[in-house]
Amino acid sequence: MQTPYYLIDKARLLANLQRVEALRRESGAKVVLALKCFATWAVFDLMREYMDGVTSSSLYEVRLGKEKFGGETHAYSVAYADHEIDEVAFHADKIIFNSLGQLERYGGRTGGKPLGLRLNPGVSSSSFDLADPVRPFSRLGESEPARVAAALPRIDGFMIHNNCENRSFDRFDAMLTQIEERFGALFEQVDWVSLGGGVHFTAPDYPLPAFCTRLREFAARHHVQVYLEPGEAVVSESASLEVSVLDMLHNGKPLAIVDASTEAHMLDLLIYRERARIEPDAGRYRYLVCGRSCLAGDIFGEFDFPEPLRPGSRISICNAAGYTMVKKNWFNGLTMPAIVVRELDGSERLVRQFTFQDYVNSLS
Repeated sequence: MQTPYYLIDKARLLANLQRVEALRRESGAKVVLALKCFATWAVFDLMREYMDGVTSSSLYEVRLGKEKFGGETHAYSVAYADHEIDEVAFHADKIIFNSLGQLERYGGRTGGKPLGLRLNPGVSSSSFDLADPVRPFSRLGESEPARVAAALPRIDGFMIHNNCENRSFDRFDAMLTQIEERFGALFEQVDWVSLGGGVHFTAPDYPLPAFCTRLREFAARHHVQVYLEPGEAVVSESASLEVSVLDMLHNGKPLAIVDASTEAHMLDLLIYRERARIEPDAGRYRYLVCGRSCLAGDIFGEFDFPEPLRPGSRISICNAAGYTMVKKNWFNGLTMPAIVVRELDGSERLVRQFTFQDYVNSLS
């Protein structure tokens, strides 16, 4: 298979989905996929067997979810545009507004669909200001219980998203307690509460039984249906970016240039200043692996290899599913990685290859 390409391994994806299934069974929560994180619909056939539906962040996402995933289709947007709301309402089963202003403006144009409102709880687990929904002057949700209470007759449920790469159940538990203290009286007057995503409950060491108990008790206390909106937790470690070495240089240390780019193909590495990961990352030969774009900081990281690298050597870059394929772009006009699926029987299937015409069509 010609590199670069994203390789989605259904067996690894299935392991996460089985944790999702256990969560749904033991907690009573419904689980919808956050398309903002992962929207590669070639594997929705497997995912829909273990999830209740999808949640979206835009008109295009809600339409994709309705047409390609099915199940419950939740619509949310930081701000709907006047020319979008009717089409959003057509595709969605639930419509969640970010503000009371948007609820007032568009609530009457939703065809009687259940309506939700995003709350901003004032506490979060984010260590990145860029991704912190409760950062100062945040625009993400309503924060004053009294103002929200006045609109309750029009609200069927709430959405709260305040976890970000949260691997600590104790932190989740503590924050949820704070949220209940602030908004509990509101919860008891609606039908459902979504607690968003960002909780790594599929990690092998995560205390899933305790998490399930906490969600079940929350639902019983407030008489609501709980929803979760995971993205990364569902697809974690299920895909890789397969690349080949194109050239070798030496400038203070050995450099290997590969046929992909952080800027174009793993953008989150640059945004959050993270190092990529390869496995096993062990051996006596150490190289700085660099992307092929003209951006000076287009670097995947420094890794150890058991054998010397040379042009043509293959490297598999791990964890290339969440916030990866949805952010790929045509920077430098670089070849867009194809998308390949490894089926449960081990066979590999090319599901999408991008061409020069795709590049042309993305422009004017």
